[in-house]
Amino acid sequence: MAAESPEGEAAAAERERLAADDRREARWRRWGPYLSDRQWGTVREDYSADGNAWEHFPFEQARSRAYRWGEDGLLGVCDNHQRLCFALALWNGRDPFLKERLFGLSGPQGNHGEDVKEIYFHRDSTPSHSWMTALYRYPHGRFPYEELVGENGRRGRDDPEYELLDTGIFAGDRFCDVQVDYAKGAPDDLLIRLRVTNRGPDPHTLHLLPTLWFRNTWSWGGDEPRPSIRPVPPEPQAQDAPTASGPSRPVPWRTLAATHPAMGAFWFHAEQLAAAPEGSEGGQPELLVTDNETNARRLFGAANAGPYVKDGINDRVVAGARDAVNPEGIGTKASLHYVLPLAAGETREVRLRLVDRRLTEDPLGAGFEAICQRRQREADAFYAGLHPAGLPPERRELQRQAFAGLLWSKQTYLFVIRDWLAGDPATPPPPARRHGRNHLWQHLHADDVLSMPDGWEYPWFAAWDLAFHCVPLALVDPGFAKHQLDLLTREWYMHPNGQLPAYEWAFGDVNPPVHAWATWQVYSLEKRATGRGDRPFLERVFQKLLLNFTWWVNRKDAEGNNIFQGGFLGLDNIGVFDRSAPLPTGGFIEQADGTSWMGMFCLNMLSISLELAEENPVYEDMATKFFEHFLYIAAAMNASGSDGGHHLWDDGDGFFHDVLHLPDGQRLPLKIRSMVGLIPLFAIAILEPEVLERLPAFRARLEWFIQHRPDLKVNVACMETRGQKARRLLALTYLSPNRFVAEDRFRRILKRLFDPAEFLGDHGIRSLSRHHADHPYVFRFEGREHRVGYEPAESRSGLFGGNSNWRGPVWFPVNHLLIEALQQFHRYAGDGFRVECPTGSGQWLSLQQAAGLISERLVGLFLPRPGEPPPAYGATAAFLTDADGQRLHLFHEYFHGDDGTGLGASHQTGWTGLVAQLIQDHGLHTAGETSDADQPPR
Repeated sequence: MAAESPEGEAAAAERERLAADDRREARWRRWGPYLSDRQWGTVREDYSADGNAWEHFPFEQARSRAYRWGEDGLLGVCDNHQRLCFALALWNGRDPFLKERLFGLSGPQGNHGEDVKEIYFHRDSTPSHSWMTALYRYPHGRFPYEELVGENGRRGRDDPEYELLDTGIFAGDRFCDVQVDYAKGAPDDLLIRLRVTNRGPDPHTLHLLPTLWFRNTWSWGGDEPRPSIRPVPPEPQAQDAPTASGPSRPVPWRTLAATHPAMGAFWFHAEQLAAAPEGSEGGQPELLVTDNETNARRLFGAANAGPYVKDGINDRVVAGARDAVNPEGIGTKASLHYVLPLAAGETREVRLRLVDRRLTEDPLGAGFEAICQRRQREADAFYAGLHPAGLPPERRELQRQAFAGLLWSKQTYLFVIRDWLAGDPATPPPPARRHGRNHLWQHLHADDVLSMPDGWEYPWFAAWDLAFHCVPLALVDPGFAKHQLDLLTREWYMHPNGQLPAYEWAFGDVNPPVHAWATWQVYSLEKRATGRGDRPFLERVFQKLLLNFTWWVNRKDAEGNNIFQGGFLGLDNIGVFDRSAPLPTGGFIEQADGTSWMGMFCLNMLSISLELAEENPVYEDMATKFFEHFLYIAAAMNASGSDGGHHLWDDGDGFFHDVLHLPDGQRLPLKIRSMVGLIPLFAIAILEPEVLERLPAFRARLEWFIQHRPDLKVNVACMETRGQKARRLLALTYLSPNRFVAEDRFRRILKRLFDPAEFLGDHGIRSLSRHHADHPYVFRFEGREHRVGYEPAESRSGLFGGNSNWRGPVWFPVNHLLIEALQQFHRYAGDGFRVECPTGSGQWLSLQQAAGLISERLVGLFLPRPGEPPPAYGATAAFLTDADGQRLHLFHEYFHGDDGTGLGASHQTGWTGLVAQLIQDHGLHTAGETSDADQPPR
């Protein structure tokens, strides 16, 4: 066998680290960016009587008050149980307190809900976190905390958010770029390189305080022993030998020992600079040590537990209070204080290292740089092997930063509901919560690293977000993606009744049932990449999803007629009513999207059953069960009012709508043209003829239904008419057997989907038809008017805090499912089936080409056009480059329905990270790995 090339060896190094961790031979994933961007204002830290998490633990208390359930920090890392943490702290000499964490507005403060008000970028990461880099921009001038709060408080919902760039604080490039690089020499050997660049035209002094601390686990009344951090004198052999010119020199680093009862000892080495900070004693850096304890005196006027508290280092640096830190250098929180005078354009570097053993050689010398270079080279090779051949550089850069954002959004999530409800022995008991938030979820016991939507705005898992995250994550780390999907179905997350937890603010809310879809996607991606699918994973999750499916059928089909209510379903304010609350009219809503999600759930479970049945015939019975259930759902959904149906399909409007059931028995269609009516397209599966040949029992049942139940097959799916390569189609929106019949339901929906005056925008598919800009939907009841109009940007409604809007913007997850559905329809119908796209343009495309058009518009959000900046960044695009001119990307929660501006959470790489998957699929297609007529199944 020929020897592998150096590039191949470098790429294989990362894959082997992941494989070793999967085999539990080496814990390469133990340390990572698992430190939250925000812990304050979370439900976990809320012990209030009224459940107002924002006001119970506000930002202003975070620097002085110890957290109960987690920690936060600036571009930090921690171990997987978040016991020992590291992050940056900064001071520009003008701010009223250290910059130890990201600032943002709480929900009540923002005119469009909560929002981070900082500039930072996740630049790179390998899946094992053997190499990571991120960038934070810190203004020279006083950070405008008060201005941001005040101006956003003055603005109404019709006004845009007031952002940090709007304040002018960065004018003239008067800021510092602070870049942190992490490289692992071994699973428990973390090298940290800090580079500070003065981007401004004038000299500036930056105070850099790399900080190491233990999460407070000892103050709550248990028997948890206290860990400690203390200075370690240098070893005699670590000093240079005496020379003719004089005595030996001290080692050029300082060392701290961090000792934890469960973790053991770690040594933290910090580079010793030649110059001492002006006015300080000793060399640079100055060691500042305190305890991670609440400053009860400052916050509550009560006695402190000891003389040294959480904000002691802040008081020492900002206020000059020497007695605020322990002169013996012993505690549970420690900073090394570097004072860095910087000329205009100057860059200075500081090296640090956290390792689980005493190093006898220089921990920060030549070997340090060699490890960093090797890990960066391995990261380059890993991603070079992943990118499709011929992918343009700007798309490679975009895809890699999308993966970086996903990987940086992995966070340690600690939350034990029973303990949270009961309170801790050493603290005042919380108010009675017998009927309060999450009281029905007392089994939930979370102590895991989870993929989070956004480390600041959504620093908790959300079930349907996580499902979408796992698809692009499976391209780089299928082991982690599978673990995430398996985890939420385990008994310490899934409710005993089969419900999956939704998100921290209300675990009992209902998200779309996309877990089976994500499980099938992740399994199929790994099988396609390696030639081997992980059947134990597929079978394990499938068994738990049977419970979840049963929960949906028993709890969300009010009348037992296969039409589902669902409720919230993650689309926030898309409807005329808050679907998660009791309706002002009474009654209930039969949901076109809820029913469609369940049809999709059936088909995903059918696909998994068929795959498992190839090795275990028992699963043919399960496949038959889901096949039959899908037909019942499809028949109920497609039946019209004239034949006793439920009016979900409106033949006059050519669209699916929700139906409101009033207490007096009336049924009123809610004729809003929204994503609700497009979601039926998602429920589609292709039955391959060779699969049917290998599964005769299932095939016999299929043919029996075709012959004996014409009432179920009509207007439901093309399961009798065979498409390309004799494939069978199961879908809620059928293609007419005569492909040139223009008025079947599928074509009528596509006509609206691809109409620029309705759903098709320049930057993707809008969540609400633009038709409602001039024709808002109005529902009147008991003298009140309920209105839905086209809102392409931030929400003008206060529903769900006003920070999320499904009344017009472009959202990646549903766009991704639309693209996938069109590709599946194309696999059945082939190139001969054409649709006018855009509607009215005279351009007729295959469904694969139409899917590619949507995909390109989504990817184009992040790419510059000739003479224009990327649409997502608008006027801020010129600011999104580093000192070397490299483009920096943000991944917003959603995008303006007309101009494409990024909106909502600015770092929600989570499901917007699906752009990495779109680049991968389109790149493979254009590289010739797939054809228009034969896309591989997933």
